[in-house]
Amino acid sequence: MTSSLSLPTLILASSSPYRAALLKQLGLSFKTHSPDLDETPLPQEPPQQLVARLAEAKARKVGAKLPNALIIGADQVAVLNQSLLGKPGTHERALQQLRAASGQRVIFYTGLCLFNTITGQTRTAIEFFQVEFRQLTETQIEHYLQREKPYQCAGSFRSEGLGIALFKRLQGDDPSALIGLPLIRLTTFLEQEGYPIL
Repeated sequence: MTSSLSLPTLILASSSPYRAALLKQLGLSFKTHSPDLDETPLPQEPPQQLVARLAEAKARKVGAKLPNALIIGADQVAVLNQSLLGKPGTHERALQQLRAASGQRVIFYTGLCLFNTITGQTRTAIEFFQVEFRQLTETQIEHYLQREKPYQCAGSFRSEGLGIALFKRLQGDDPSALIGLPLIRLTTFLEQEGYPIL
């Protein structure tokens, strides 16, 4: 195991406050750097490949300037009836997304990459999470959006907040993956790199 005196710097390659809040739960010291990356899907790119590619690309872009670091990259997409649901950005688009999701199952794919800039090694994973929405009325959707304004969240909700009231059922191995950073898998990756958690 690496001694505490020589641990590499831990970097979260993300500007997401939600991912940073999740990582803080592990009680680790880390810094954040925005990767500023084009996240446009490639033609015919499946969602699993998209999130894996972008998670690694974010980690590598930030890691290119940091010689002694462990870089955490993550990316997430939501899929409803074969269509990608990105971050809505606006109230109107969020309304459209939640109307479409009402009574439906939405699948979330979260890509994770841990890049060791010392060894050049990457550890990657794709986490799957399924959300079944309740039948939602226009009033419920409007009230929810006015209260939480989840316009920078894929699928137009925050499951760690009031968004939990939108759901009928959740299915997946790691609830933190739904928020955008799968901590169970990340903990394993960090320990494999000699970075102690407990």
